Amino acid sequence: MSAQSARRDSHTVQSLLAVAVEVFNVRGYDGTSMEDLAKAAGITKSSIYHHVAGKEELLRLAVTRALDGLFTVLDEPPAREGAAATRLEYVIRRTCAELIENLPYVTLLLRVRGNTAAEREALERRRDFDHRVAELVAEAIAEGDLRADLDPRLTSRLVFGLVNSLTEWYRPQEHGVGGSGEADHSAVADALVALVFDGVRNPAAPKTPGFA
Repeated sequence: MSAQSARRDSHTVQSLLAVAVEVFNVRGYDGTSMEDLAKAAGITKSSIYHHVAGKEELLRLAVTRALDGLFTVLDEPPAREGAAATRLEYVIRRTCAELIENLPYVTLLLRVRGNTAAEREALERRRDFDHRVAELVAEAIAEGDLRADLDPRLTSRLVFGLVNSLTEWYRPQEHGVGGSGEADHSAVADALVALVFDGVRNPAAPKTPGFA
């Protein structure tokens, strides 16, 4: 067995995916060639094709992983039961954690522009996520826990624009993610939730249990 064959056999789809995401985030998807991916993985292009159809399949797998994580948050019981404001806080906290845990994948997701079928599918799912969060904001407004003058869709976009900004500045090696990763997630989420809800809470509404 040749050295390259041995390296090919040591790779899995998931290990190749991790390499591809790192390269895509540095070079951009459009600026990355199969040769770039092969060089980064230490294998030949033909070895990559042994695992996947091409770089678009790797892109689709990466953004699907990010999106599946976000939609899992929306389907968890605390995001579906109870007062809408409490559910909204839960979604924001869990989305922060999901983003930090899958930072390279979410970073790539937020950079897609719709130039390929995989990107267009990802953008459609992102719009669906935004729509579901906007509905949750609207419920919280209707229940009187958020200010009545807020536009649900705009509020959702602004809040999650703030959440998504983590991909631009958050670096695990600089913010203590490791053995204390869970605590670090909470610290980021606490700061973000306090910042958001101090601005959107209806000052006349009684504080909802569990609502920041």
